[in-house]
Amino acid sequence: MRSVLIRAAGSVLLAVPMFAAAHPTPVETFPLSDVQLLDGPFKAAMERNAKYLLELDADRLLHNTRKYAGLEPKAELYGGWESQGIAGHSLGHYVTALSQQYKATGDRRFRERIDYIVAEMAEAQRGYGDGYVGALPPAELETLRGLKQGKVEPRDHFFFKNGAWVPWYTQHKVLAGLKDAWVLGGNEQAKAVTLKLADWVDSVTAGLTQEQLQSMLSVEHGGMREVLIEIHYLTGEPRYLATANRFYHHAVLDPLVAGRDELAGEHANTQIPKITGAARSYEVTGNADDRAAAVDFWKIVVRQHSWVNGGNSDGEHFFVPNTASSHLSAATAETCNTYNMLKLTEHLFTWQPSVEYADYYERALYNHILASQEPDRGMFTYFMSLKPGHFRTYSTPFESFWCCVGSGMENHTKYGEAVYFHGTDDLYVNLFIPSALTWREKGFAIEQRTDYPRGDRTQFVVKQASDRPMSLRVRTPAWATRPLTIEVNGRVIGNEAPPGSYATIIRTWKKGDRVSVTIPMAVRTEEVHGAPNTVAFLYGPLVLAGDLGPAPRSETVPYAKDQVVNLKAPDFPVPTLAATTEKALAAIRRLPGDQLAFKTQGIGQPSDVTLRPFPDLHYERYNVYWALKPATP
Repeated sequence: MRSVLIRAAGSVLLAVPMFAAAHPTPVETFPLSDVQLLDGPFKAAMERNAKYLLELDADRLLHNTRKYAGLEPKAELYGGWESQGIAGHSLGHYVTALSQQYKATGDRRFRERIDYIVAEMAEAQRGYGDGYVGALPPAELETLRGLKQGKVEPRDHFFFKNGAWVPWYTQHKVLAGLKDAWVLGGNEQAKAVTLKLADWVDSVTAGLTQEQLQSMLSVEHGGMREVLIEIHYLTGEPRYLATANRFYHHAVLDPLVAGRDELAGEHANTQIPKITGAARSYEVTGNADDRAAAVDFWKIVVRQHSWVNGGNSDGEHFFVPNTASSHLSAATAETCNTYNMLKLTEHLFTWQPSVEYADYYERALYNHILASQEPDRGMFTYFMSLKPGHFRTYSTPFESFWCCVGSGMENHTKYGEAVYFHGTDDLYVNLFIPSALTWREKGFAIEQRTDYPRGDRTQFVVKQASDRPMSLRVRTPAWATRPLTIEVNGRVIGNEAPPGSYATIIRTWKKGDRVSVTIPMAVRTEEVHGAPNTVAFLYGPLVLAGDLGPAPRSETVPYAKDQVVNLKAPDFPVPTLAATTEKALAAIRRLPGDQLAFKTQGIGQPSDVTLRPFPDLHYERYNVYWALKPATP
C-alpha cells in the first residue's frame, strides 16, 4: 500500500491510501494540480465555468437532501431536472466539479463550498439513519430501499414500475461527488460520508440473486461499478469490490468480451459508464475480460458509431453501423456521451500510448466539449445538432439541469488532465494547449505556448530540469501532412517519425532549453458512413462548418429550459457544392486576417460558403456534412 498526499495551495491536507493495482499502467496522467492552463480558449472556458459554479446556490441544490432527511430546507429547489425524479444528479456533478476546480487551481472559494456541502450531507445522512444520503424523491428512494426485501420491478430501461426514474444513475453521481470531495477536495469528513453510503449500497444489494441483479441492471445505473471499484482501490476493502461487481451487466459486457457489436438500438450513454467501469476493473483487478470489453467497445464506437466531431448517437441511441448518413438529425451527439468517451479514452491511452487514442481525444475535446459551452453565460448543450442548417440550444442557468449540464460543469474544470502523460523517463505531449507542467517526481517543469490550431506551431521552454536524460515524445497526428518540424534551441533536428507516431527527443535537459514544433496542417475531408459523396471538411483537429448566418433569437434560442424544444425547427436551405472531393479541396481558400476561416471558390450553389471552426459557431446556423454533387458537363 502507498499513500498519496492531497495538497491545497502547497500545504498537505491528508493522506489517501492507494492499494497496489493488479495491472499497473505503462504511462500515467498527471494530477490536475500539476498542470496549469495558460491564456487561451481552454483557460477562458474554465474561468467562465468557474464563475457559473460560484453563481449556483449550494442550499438550493441541497433542498431535497435536507427535506427527505427530515430537515428544513434552507432555500428553494432549482427547476428543470432537479425538480423531477432525477433530482440530486446535479448535486453530485457539482461536488465533483468543485473538487476538480479546487484541485486544478487551489482556489479556496471552491474548497469552502465543498466543505459546506459535505457538512450538510453528513447532517442529512444522520437524519436518514441507515447510511443513505442523497436527494432522491420518495419513489426513487423507496425503490432502492426495497431492493433489500428483494423487490426488483423494472418497467423499461429508464423507469421502475412505480415510476422511479433511474435511481442508481442519480445515486452514482452523489457517491462519485463525495468520493471526489474526499480525494480531490481533501475533505476528511467526505471520506466518512462516502464509506457509509457505499456500505448502504452493499446492504441493499447483498441479498439479491444474480437474476434479480441483472433485472435491476436493465434500468440505467450510471457508473455505479466504476465508483465502487475506485472506493475498493482507495480502501483495500474487499466488500466494496464485491458490491461493485453486482453492477456487472452481462447483457452489455458479454457480447463485447466476445468481440460482437450489438450496440444498435442501445441507449448510448447508459452503456459508456459500464465500460469505464470495466476499464477501472481491469486496472485494479487485472480482469482480462474487462480489458477486452473496454478496448473493443472503444474501437466499435469510435470507428463505426461516431460523428466527425467525436460525438455519437442519434436521439441518444446508437444506430446500425454504416447508416450515419440517414441520421443527420437535430438530436445527434449527446454531450454526456463524449464526456464519458473521453474518460474511457484516457484509460486506454495509459494502457497503450497510441496516437489513435490521442487524436480522438483531441478531436472530441475541441469539436464537442469546448464547442458545447456557450461563450456569454457559460451554458451547456445537450445535443450537438448535425442537421443541415440547424443551430445549438443551450441550457438556462437555473431552470434546466439536464444530465449534460451536470457533466458540463465537470468538463470545463479538467482540461489539464490529458495534455501530458508520463512513463518512467518519458514525457508524452498529447495536446497542444497553452499550459505549464510541473513533474514533481523528476524535478522537471516545462511551459507550452501556442495559438494552435489557428497557427501551426507550439513552443516549449524548460523551466526546471534534472541532470538525467529524459525523452520528450511529441504526438504527430495521423492527419498531419508530413513529419513534424522540430527545432531545439534554434537548430532544426532530424525527425522521421511519420504521422500517427511520436517524435522523440532524448537529451539531458537544461533550464532555458527551447523546443519549437511545427505541425503541418491542410484542409482535408472525411466521409460520413453510408454516403461516399457526403463529406465533412477539417483543418488540423478542427471540423470546419459552413456559416449560414445568425440563428434567429427567440424565447428558446439560444437558451431553453427543455432540451428538445428546438428539435423540430423548420428546415433551412443549405447550399450545395458542385464538385468532386478533389475539386472541392482545390476550391477552398483560407481568408486573410487573424481569424481562422475559409471560403469555397466557384463551387457553391446558389452561393459559395464561408467555413469556420465548428467550435466557434455558437449562435449561427451551420452545416457540417456536404453532399458533393459534381457539376454536369
